[in-house]
Amino acid sequence: MIGRLRGTLVSKQPPSLLIDVGGVGYEVEAPMSTIFDLPATGKEVTLLTHHAVKEDSVALYAFLHESERALFRSLLKVSGIGAKIALAVLSGVSTADFARLVQAGDVVALTKIPGIGKKTAERIVVELRDRVEGLDQVRLPGQPATGTPLDATGEATVALQQLGYKPAEVTRLVQKVAADGDSAEAIIRKALRAALGG
Repeated sequence: MIGRLRGTLVSKQPPSLLIDVGGVGYEVEAPMSTIFDLPATGKEVTLLTHHAVKEDSVALYAFLHESERALFRSLLKVSGIGAKIALAVLSGVSTADFARLVQAGDVVALTKIPGIGKKTAERIVVELRDRVEGLDQVRLPGQPATGTPLDATGEATVALQQLGYKPAEVTRLVQKVAADGDSAEAIIRKALRAALGG
């Protein structure tokens, strides 16, 4: 099992990252909470990983903080939640806020996250209420990406669609929150906040 990667950040195309470790390029998927806090491409990064092996696929998921990986793994144990939805949860809300929502039993707020319906939200509350204590890792403000091939609005649009938002909703959110000079990460962050009513 692969538990950690340390290498050079080659590219960021949310939610995918390419990490060069000793000449080997690892493709990983990461939540926006991790991508927000990554340095510019060409810099060294250390990421915690979750290695998922299925009958027909092998995937690697990466996180900056242990609290994010722990929540991701807890979410995968909930019936009806796969890796895509787990990444959407981590992308849409901080681990600390998620813990508060679960402990408060706020099903309505949880259903605002893409892929989570009422029944799934109720299962999350029941199954994770006792497991989310201590998920209070504070995230530092995100750093803008530099040298990205897509313009910021285009990159943000693609990333939000890959997180499960519908194209029409993505267009509306991006137009609503994007400002001149915003990085893709800034647009995504504001769009997620707007989508969740923040």
